[in-house]
Amino acid sequence: MGKAGERVRGSSGNNGSSRNEEPPGDGGPDEAALFIAETVTALAAIARRHELGMLARLLEMAHMEAEDRVRIRGKRTLS
Repeated sequence: MGKAGERVRGSSGNNGSSRNEEPPGDGGPDEAALFIAETVTALAAIARRHELGMLARLLEMAHMEAEDRVRIRGKRTLS
């Protein structure tokens, strides 16, 4: 235990990474852009199905922006 009852994390669970690196499972901005591009596509389809035109258009714009980020960084493109 650290001061005032705080837990002190040992180095055994650290996997040799520094505290400045991305947390495990967080691939950083490129992976986030890919996830967003995939997710907003599904959300835009839902918005269109329920005739939420402005919301669908905004989600489509978010998809285009995220897809551009993915393409610029050399990741796979989405359809």
